[in-house]
Amino acid sequence: MLKGLSRYLIGGALLLAISTVSAVQAAQKRDLIIDTDPGADDVVALLLALASPEELNVMAITTVAGNVRLDKTSRNARLAREWAGREEVPVYAGAPRPLVRTPIYAENVHGQEGLPGVPVHEPAKGLASGNAVDYLIRTLSQAKPHSVTIAMLGPQTNLALALTQAPEITQGIKEVVVMGGAHFNGGNITPVAEFNLYADPHAAQIVLASGVKLTYVPLDVTHKILTSEARLKQIAALGNHAGQLVGDILNEYVKLDMEHYGLPGGPVHDASVIAWLLKPELFSGREINLAIDSREGLGFGQTVADWYGTLKQKPNVFWVENGDAQGFFDLLTARLGRLK
Repeated sequence: MLKGLSRYLIGGALLLAISTVSAVQAAQKRDLIIDTDPGADDVVALLLALASPEELNVMAITTVAGNVRLDKTSRNARLAREWAGREEVPVYAGAPRPLVRTPIYAENVHGQEGLPGVPVHEPAKGLASGNAVDYLIRTLSQAKPHSVTIAMLGPQTNLALALTQAPEITQGIKEVVVMGGAHFNGGNITPVAEFNLYADPHAAQIVLASGVKLTYVPLDVTHKILTSEARLKQIAALGNHAGQLVGDILNEYVKLDMEHYGLPGGPVHDASVIAWLLKPELFSGREINLAIDSREGLGFGQTVADWYGTLKQKPNVFWVENGDAQGFFDLLTARLGRLK
């Protein structure tokens, strides 16, 4: 009888342990809004996120003008959703221009349609009704306290507008993870400014001043996570449509950076944000104080990152500085392999 009882207790403990692990895993799943301006690397990021439903509950995709005009970024976001087979995720169109500055685009990098290397078409499913700013205000106002993560893959205009109209929505934000900025690397649109910050530095200042938890994934790290012939071959070897799409996009997209910087491969900037959310152990950085320059002149759009604490100011962002390139591409390949 004691032997039977011990078996029962051990079995019960095992079931309890399994239940506890399952509960922890469920608790770790992030509610995520992806704010984006697709863009080649944005589409790769969207496919990575949409292929990871166990870790990421993608509540919506909100679009903004940036790499190309808003109508094209909104179409490209819907294309990524279609390619991932995730048409249930709503896509809301947002701000068609920056808060203050004249709009700029990056068609020289991403092509006229924002998706180099692949043909585009009008997706079968349209946009969600309403606009991105209203969606952010409504969703974050009603969210459980500090429960929603926002991945910012383009200019921060939508969130800045939402915060301006309803500053109390910070109550619903768990963390904002920004692809943007540059310090050690230097900029990619000016010698000191990265494109997303240069496109709307005033919006980035509003988000920074809101007091939300902020992580920056800058050029400092994305320029260390580079494609290579072997890494692109491992994606191509998947043999599925998603792998072919990403391979074709990246093969075309990385050419300009490789030529401009003399790099052996090209960065996949925005997908690094999603990788950070999925596997933060691939990355390292530290808490720093950050300021953003919006004054006209050579410093316009610069992220002034006080890496060494020279100004002795309170840290206000986590600045990611290094990453495991092969770990990133292994993760990307594995997740793309889940798609058709």
